[in-house]
Amino acid sequence: MTDKPSQRGTRTGFTTGACSAAAARAAAMGLVDGAVPAEVECLLPNGSRVRFVVHDGHCNAQSAHAMVIKFAGDDPDCTDGAHLTVDLRVLPGLAGEVSFRAGDGVGTVTMPGLGLDVGGPAINAVPRQNIADNLREVAGDLLSAHGVEVTISVPGGQEMAKKTTNARLGILGGISILGTTGIVKPYSTAAWRASVVQGIQVAATLGHDVVALTTGGRTETFAMAALRRERPELPAACFVQMGDFLRYALDEVVAQGITHVVLGVMVGKLTKIAQGETITHANRNVVDTDLVAEIARQIGASEEDCAAISQAETARFGAELMVERGLGDAFHHALAQRAIDTLTAPERYGSAFQLRVLVCDFSGHPVADVVSAPALPRPKPATAGRTGIGHTHHADFDTE
Repeated sequence: MTDKPSQRGTRTGFTTGACSAAAARAAAMGLVDGAVPAEVECLLPNGSRVRFVVHDGHCNAQSAHAMVIKFAGDDPDCTDGAHLTVDLRVLPGLAGEVSFRAGDGVGTVTMPGLGLDVGGPAINAVPRQNIADNLREVAGDLLSAHGVEVTISVPGGQEMAKKTTNARLGILGGISILGTTGIVKPYSTAAWRASVVQGIQVAATLGHDVVALTTGGRTETFAMAALRRERPELPAACFVQMGDFLRYALDEVVAQGITHVVLGVMVGKLTKIAQGETITHANRNVVDTDLVAEIARQIGASEEDCAAISQAETARFGAELMVERGLGDAFHHALAQRAIDTLTAPERYGSAFQLRVLVCDFSGHPVADVVSAPALPRPKPATAGRTGIGHTHHADFDTE
């Protein structure tokens, strides 16, 4: 059963795609057997099978309806408790066809770059395949003669979507139906990572050849204000909150052939980047305050101050001390340059893109703006938008 208790903080949940597949399977059983079951064992994309409770099941000879309530486990997911609702309709004579429609609360794709048809429902490729697999398992005879139209609805999905990156990706009117394994892990890094990759794929289709990568809401607001003073035409989709996933973001930048990257950062993440960390989560790697002290020494700070910075717990301490000493601008500039030198080293990204680092303080005021050498010419990739929708349903979290 999906509500099996386990230790809080470690409970896994189920994706919108898995819940939709379970509802679709139950509805298909109604078409075949004349009654929608109260429980159903659903095949997940990862090959496992899980039992789901089914609500509001009813059917007739040509249509069926079922709903599964999403359980997100201990993931901070704004779709936790959502009613993933499926209506099936038989398509007479269209043997084997499984088509998809967006019902109330499920978004519609309005921009290219998502790997989905513009104008079609925001239902990712993996959930579509998973739903079709479940339909064929329980309604194979029906599908040998007829097709089935699958309409997925999520009451309240329009409000849920406001807490996602959907609108920026051109998904309007509701949430997306997604998931690559069917399982949601607590604080799902896989989902957030996928949203970063997806955002860059969309940015690559817009014709501006630039993406601004930021670590959270404050740095994005700062970067948007700075860049739009220079280029007011830049759409929101050119700005991607990468969170802690710099490596995945820059790998996708290279894959998409984008040649101008802007990093909007604050001193903590900037220090981690300068020290060579490309996964910058606070729990993954410790800020190297010896590096902060080295930068301070480089710009002429006293040995006493450098010793204090080295013994501190945070990079912020060093930055604020340098501001007090009148060395703030020089410090932030030197740290940003070290980050550029680290990322553009030959063994990392070299000259694949021109890198600009915009640094703000904790009040959002600019403190550094440093640019690398231009990118070297290289072939453009043949395709973009390979993976379909992959954003997370997490409410916006603001790390920096």
